[in-house]
Amino acid sequence: MRKIRVGLIGFGISGQVFHAPVMRSVAALELVKVTARKAEQQALLKERFPQVEIALSADEIFADETIELVVVATSNDMHYPMAKRALEAGKHVVVEKPFTNTVEQADELMALAREKNLVLAPYHNLRFTSDYRTVEKIIKGGRLGRIVNLESRFDRFRNYLRPNAWREENLPGSGIFYDLGPHLIDQALQLFGKPNAVFADLAIQRDHAKTIDNFDCILYYDNLRVSLKGSMLAKEPTPRYRLFGMNGNFVKIGVDPQEALLRDGKFPDEDPNWGEEQPSIYGKLNIIEEGKDVEEIIVSEKGSYPDFYQNVANTILGQATLIASPEQARDVIRIIELGYRSQSERRVISTEDQLIAY
Repeated sequence: MRKIRVGLIGFGISGQVFHAPVMRSVAALELVKVTARKAEQQALLKERFPQVEIALSADEIFADETIELVVVATSNDMHYPMAKRALEAGKHVVVEKPFTNTVEQADELMALAREKNLVLAPYHNLRFTSDYRTVEKIIKGGRLGRIVNLESRFDRFRNYLRPNAWREENLPGSGIFYDLGPHLIDQALQLFGKPNAVFADLAIQRDHAKTIDNFDCILYYDNLRVSLKGSMLAKEPTPRYRLFGMNGNFVKIGVDPQEALLRDGKFPDEDPNWGEEQPSIYGKLNIIEEGKDVEEIIVSEKGSYPDFYQNVANTILGQATLIASPEQARDVIRIIELGYRSQSERRVISTEDQLIAY
């Protein structure tokens, strides 16, 4: 089997947790070089990936002619310039979310990838989780009837500011609407398509915080409302999803287990039960069916982050097309930009409106 040699730019939490260990599970990919400038990053890299070469700068990865695929797992403000340089160097590219910080940047990267006939993939890995796959199955199954509302949340609890963290600074692409919002928006667009309009309430709530740490975004469809929320002050767990249909409801508590396992240093290829949820967090369906009240616990679908990278490898090898495409990621960034416009103007914004800079 031909191996696709991979260079990873960034070995912070994203590189350590969501990329390097996940790629290890895909036989067609070979991680060969990683940027790691901090001593603790270099030590962890040597411990967990001893075969990988340490690079002190992205230039070393761009200049390596044997590397076919570059993964950009930097701070959000560097996604666009690093992805652009990788494409200019003739590399296929995976970009951590948010894909870019503006629609204009997304359009430029897509045009460059088309010009050079290169694969450009946004890392929308939360399409490959147990909870999202279960919600998708419930909707497609039709037992709820016509869906009238989806509530989706992505919460954290940190009531202090993390020292020296770029996510806490007022930088392009910082704040949780850019950090967590793309996941929820991407899922909503996959489930229901393009909305008619957007409203967003974006707030800074923590003492001394410099960037958005709470968002409430509503997507308006003809006969459907999608409510997407995120908070850095949600200590009590909230339902991950609540679906409302003409026949009843589906509520999903808990989150896909993959992130916690990866943070604990586990590898997907070492666990045959990878991505399986515990029964304690299975979702509950409560509907009227054939005139009777029906309550049913729904066994969650199996999640698999490696499916993302397998699809990217297959696409590079000419055996598939991207599941998560740059065009889809561009649509997500457009919703975010419309959300910021909505916040600024304090009104609902049509998705047909022309964007202007803020």
